Amino acid sequence: MSKSSMAQMINRAKPFVAVTLMQFGFAGMSIISKFALNRGMSQHVLVVYRHAVATVFIAPFAIVFDRKVRPKMTFSVFTKILLLGLLEPVIDQNLFYTGMKLTTATFTSAMCNVLPAFAFIMAWIFRLEKINFRSLHSLAKILGTIVTVGGAMLMTLINGPMLNLPWTRRNIHQESTSATDHQDPIKGALMIGAGCFCWAGFVNLQAITLKSYPAELSLAAWICLMGTVQGTVVALGFEWDNPAAWSIHWDSKLLAAVYSGIICSGVAYYVQGLVMKERGPVFVTAFSPLSMIIVAVMSSFMLAEIMYLGRVIGAMVIVIGLYMVLWGKSKDRIPSESEKDDVVPPV
Repeated sequence: MSKSSMAQMINRAKPFVAVTLMQFGFAGMSIISKFALNRGMSQHVLVVYRHAVATVFIAPFAIVFDRKVRPKMTFSVFTKILLLGLLEPVIDQNLFYTGMKLTTATFTSAMCNVLPAFAFIMAWIFRLEKINFRSLHSLAKILGTIVTVGGAMLMTLINGPMLNLPWTRRNIHQESTSATDHQDPIKGALMIGAGCFCWAGFVNLQAITLKSYPAELSLAAWICLMGTVQGTVVALGFEWDNPAAWSIHWDSKLLAAVYSGIICSGVAYYVQGLVMKERGPVFVTAFSPLSMIIVAVMSSFMLAEIMYLGRVIGAMVIVIGLYMVLWGKSKDRIPSESEKDDVVPPV
């Protein structure tokens, strides 16, 4: 194999490796954050601390490495940054963590698999995603989106029998009693779904903003800063009579804020911006089933979460739908000459 072909292969693999590693980071966040929330941490305060940490972490890199490529800040770009800070760091994450409190880490990660469906629909509306109704790969993307939403509804509405896994069996009776007392899967699913809708809007708006402000590090720093400011206002509104909610020590609460801030806000916003430039917003979101699988395995061991057959089947349906979308996306990169065989003949 020649050096040029090897370099091409590495370049093609970079986006896949980047988003895969990002999903491992999100999986770790789900476990650590759920642990902190179970210990009484306010989800609204967690959002503020997460983005305060992210701002402190990413801003120095943005100042140094973007000094030659950072374009002039305009009112239009600043307005988009304000909206970006509101959509994902504030609205989505407050809804996400509240939904996680009402359910489990596994359920939350599985419900987040509706994100690519929302991202696909929005990308189509904003003309960031091309659709040809006579093309098999375009039909696969549409059908995959429908299957994904159906799987999410199946997970939400049907529990089915409890799965007695060997490593959770010893705690299953006491866990099932204490856990279900505080769970509300319907309300939690609605919050997580609404959060994913905002997250999808954020991803598409980030792709649009990068066209007029092509400085990924600086944009990530601005988003984290705006998320900190706006999130503080929201947290003060919810926790105005509870100053103890803001106290933090060397424990799981601090770990949740630092880990999620550095890995899942600072680094993730930057990495997804880089990948988005080459592959688009739908590709960035299409790997979320990997996070769900990692969280399901880790949470059953570390948090003794109870698994239900209905939720497992629903998660499998979501994965099938998402990889139909991903297959369709992969065909988008085939040169147009080879698409002749991929066209549905007229009826």
